[in-house]
Amino acid sequence: MKPEELSRNAWRSSDVSTAAIADAEEAEGGAGRGDGAVTTATALLAEARRTAETESEGLGEQRAAAAAVTERRRGTAAELRRMEAEHADVASRVERHRLELVDMTDRIAALRQSIANLEFQASTVAEERAREEQELAALSVRLDEARQQADTLASQLSDLNRHAAEVRDARAGVEVQRAEAQARLTFVRENCAAELNQSLEDLAREQAIDAEFELEMAQARVEELRARIEGFGGVNMMALEELAENEARLLFLSTQRQDIVDSISSTEEALREIKRRSRERFRHAFETNQQNFSELFQELFGGGRGEMSLIEADDVLESGIDVIAQPPGKRLQNVLLLSGGEKAMAALALVLGIFHYRPSPFCLLDEVDAPLDEANVGRFTDKVAQMSANTQFIVITHNKRTMEMARALYGVTMQEVGVSKLVSVRFE
Repeated sequence: MKPEELSRNAWRSSDVSTAAIADAEEAEGGAGRGDGAVTTATALLAEARRTAETESEGLGEQRAAAAAVTERRRGTAAELRRMEAEHADVASRVERHRLELVDMTDRIAALRQSIANLEFQASTVAEERAREEQELAALSVRLDEARQQADTLASQLSDLNRHAAEVRDARAGVEVQRAEAQARLTFVRENCAAELNQSLEDLAREQAIDAEFELEMAQARVEELRARIEGFGGVNMMALEELAENEARLLFLSTQRQDIVDSISSTEEALREIKRRSRERFRHAFETNQQNFSELFQELFGGGRGEMSLIEADDVLESGIDVIAQPPGKRLQNVLLLSGGEKAMAALALVLGIFHYRPSPFCLLDEVDAPLDEANVGRFTDKVAQMSANTQFIVITHNKRTMEMARALYGVTMQEVGVSKLVSVRFE
């Protein structure tokens, strides 16, 4: 082989070695880069796994929170339904108590009207009694007159009956005499015709006959008596019946008068009994409320003295009531001279004292704690909490301390402008 060829072959070998070295270096660099990419990918994968685990944990927490929110929503819905049921129950109880209050008001008004009517009847008893006595006196006079008139008419009727009997007897006698005279005249006429063959008239003309013939006198007497009987006029045959009617009327009026007198007596007795019982009940209620007011006044004011007194002790039913208060450190004075907060506390003591005497199912207090300071608000809330065992208190307030002692709060909020929403919170 020639040197030039050797030289070219050596150059070629050298080029081949250089290329191999370069390829090897490039391969080593690629392997390094691959290792770096693998390392980077491994790190990214680990980071991705950590991120996925973190997101999984967050998703679990969100799911737990969503489950808790769902459970709270269910509980809130159940609580809302329970509160709505309680609200409906409270509304029905309020309506029932309102109807009972209206019924009691109507009954009190009816009793007052009945008492007024009884008092009015009692005031008119004297007038009715005087009027009845005047009517009775007038009827007695009329009865006496009727009796006298009846006696007179009875006497006249007896005389007339006796006289009429006499007249009838006389007329009967005259009729008998007339019949006898007519019979004798007929007998004489027949005898004259039979024995004397002459009529009685011819014989009378021939013989002198007395002018006073008994038949004519009898006829005249009969006519006279008939005229006298006709001149007597009508006789009141109803006098005895009228007397009986007047006596029955007098008995009826006397019975009515006695009934009225008895009714007046029973009414007066009922009025006296009503007033007696009313005085007793009022005095007992006043003394009990006076004691309750005094005790509650000292509790609410932390001392002092509160009293109630009757303005007119002689007539408790018509007397007014004067309230005297002496807060701690002040002199005794009328409740109207106290400050606003002291007036409110005195009024609360009086109202709660009345509730002690006659408990009520519920009590509504509207901003009664507004003029009170912090110490008095605390005494007020303690007393309300103590009395809430027997009475349900509904308090309208803006005081935080009063709200803290409540078992349930009902308010109005405006989450959106112009839209009001009712909010309620119950403390178990």
